[in-house]
Amino acid sequence: MKQLKRTGFIVFLFFLTESLTLPTKPQDIDDVSITQKFIEENLGFITIIAFAQYIQEASFEEVEMLVKAMRDYKDKCLADVTLPMCSELANDVLMEKICTVEGLSQKRNFSHCCSKVGFERRLCFFHNKKPDIGFLSPLPTLDPEEKCQIYKNNRESFLNNYIYEVSRRNPFAFAPTLLTVAARFEEVTKTCCEEQDKANCFRTKAEPVIHYLKAVSSYQKNVCGALVQFGLQVLNSINIVILSQKFPRIEFKELISLLEDISSKYDGCCEGDAVQCIRGRSKVMSHICSKQDSISSKIKECCEKKIPERSECIIYSNKDDRPKDLSLREAKFTESKRVCEERDADHAIFFANFLYEYSRRHRELSAPELLRIAGVYEDLLKECCNTETPSECYSYAEYKFNETTEKSLKIVQRECEHFQNLGKNDLISHYLIKLTKIAPQLSTDGLTFLGKEMVAALTTCCTLSEEFACVDNLMDLVLGELCGINGNQNINPAVDRCCKTSFAFRRPCFDGLEADKTYVPPPASEDLSTFPTDLCETHNEELQRKKNRFLVNLVKRKPGLREEELQSLLTDFTDVVERCCKAEGPEACFNEEGPKLAAKSQAA
Repeated sequence: MKQLKRTGFIVFLFFLTESLTLPTKPQDIDDVSITQKFIEENLGFITIIAFAQYIQEASFEEVEMLVKAMRDYKDKCLADVTLPMCSELANDVLMEKICTVEGLSQKRNFSHCCSKVGFERRLCFFHNKKPDIGFLSPLPTLDPEEKCQIYKNNRESFLNNYIYEVSRRNPFAFAPTLLTVAARFEEVTKTCCEEQDKANCFRTKAEPVIHYLKAVSSYQKNVCGALVQFGLQVLNSINIVILSQKFPRIEFKELISLLEDISSKYDGCCEGDAVQCIRGRSKVMSHICSKQDSISSKIKECCEKKIPERSECIIYSNKDDRPKDLSLREAKFTESKRVCEERDADHAIFFANFLYEYSRRHRELSAPELLRIAGVYEDLLKECCNTETPSECYSYAEYKFNETTEKSLKIVQRECEHFQNLGKNDLISHYLIKLTKIAPQLSTDGLTFLGKEMVAALTTCCTLSEEFACVDNLMDLVLGELCGINGNQNINPAVDRCCKTSFAFRRPCFDGLEADKTYVPPPASEDLSTFPTDLCETHNEELQRKKNRFLVNLVKRKPGLREEELQSLLTDFTDVVERCCKAEGPEACFNEEGPKLAAKSQAA
């Protein structure tokens, strides 16, 4: 994470108001004041988010102790800001409090972080975050009546517990997102606790909240992974594409100015500095709203909303209309004789300008595809600018871009053909087999999650008019989940190469992967022959989950089997379940049929 800034971690702004750089515009002054008030009012929640994300194993009681310690600290500093301890930096304060809780660092195994100081400590806490949360017990489920009673009796404790559970399970989600999720969940709770059928209400209304968290945190994790692995230049490129497609009227100079605010926001958000993340997002949205006339015609109502609702509104607003005078091609990058000269004058600005112009003209393309085109163009100019007639060489650039897009389009078309031709269950089996063969080192839960996400992406996108961009964007997010964020996701040489060589081209790279030949299967175990006694009582969704796990474990043990052979054994598993669940004594049936199935799979 060397790319993240080592300095400038923001001071707890609700403690030390004099640390603020005072803005000059009335709107900005008002925004800073409102943001600061929001932070003050949500101090407890912000502390819980940071602690639960850094130390996911911590109990709720331990988190509550830290919240009390931070409130005491705030009160002391508000009373006397000259105290030495009040000049410390935000994350340093929080981490010091975590480290001074007696016995906690040894109990939760992070004492190695507490022995470090400054940036090295912050880096250690960042790497302590675990993306695979299989070590956590399942999310507690409460009877709806009990849930409503707890909320009515003690709203703060109820929400604190909810934020704690959600934050430790989403260690890389940004603090503003988790606060939004908590606010939406409280609205669901208020509504459903007034309903007669509370259970159905919670089931229906909580689903969009869960979907929102999953989608947004996946994107945030993907972008932060790009920053950590590839640095600021790739992060800026991603944001140029997104902003240019969303705001095609924005001038390039204004885009670059906005980019500076966005990049500094990601430093805090990706590292887990909750306060800096909240303030950074607010600063970006203030910037956009202060220039909305020249940026977008779609955000007027958003900019009239209060912080933080304004941020969510702008992020999810519709793309602005494409300017009528914007031609489909920008000739200066393929026809001008001064291309090489302009590239050499300012390499970064030149390619940023290319990405901006190409993205605002091609909103039908995905963000990864636009990054691939920029990569192809950069490589082409390296070659062309060393020839005697550069302009003749790069005049074929558009052909190269179309060739790149055609390759990506074929991948998407093939995937959507799978979606059209296979049923949902066969489709997930196809992807579970493919994923497990190329990355058998991943956990069974991790692989089944990735397979479900791939199917969800195709289900969402393959019937839309903007099929290509939708599939390519969402599938790239799934690969982001696979590659991980904080550098501890080493899988095998082939997968690592795809994850670490190029952010833009990792999807084509994965598409070309075959089974991992370095993998040594584990010895045969009882997993394939053991059928839990409650299998016949499970609902369809739970039964499908068990079938998925069976298939993944089968591939892990027999990676050399062809997909048809694996599908056949999965059918046998399904037949055993159906037959035994209809028998008078299911357990005796499973005890007889299970070993037969295991032997058959072993002999395959």
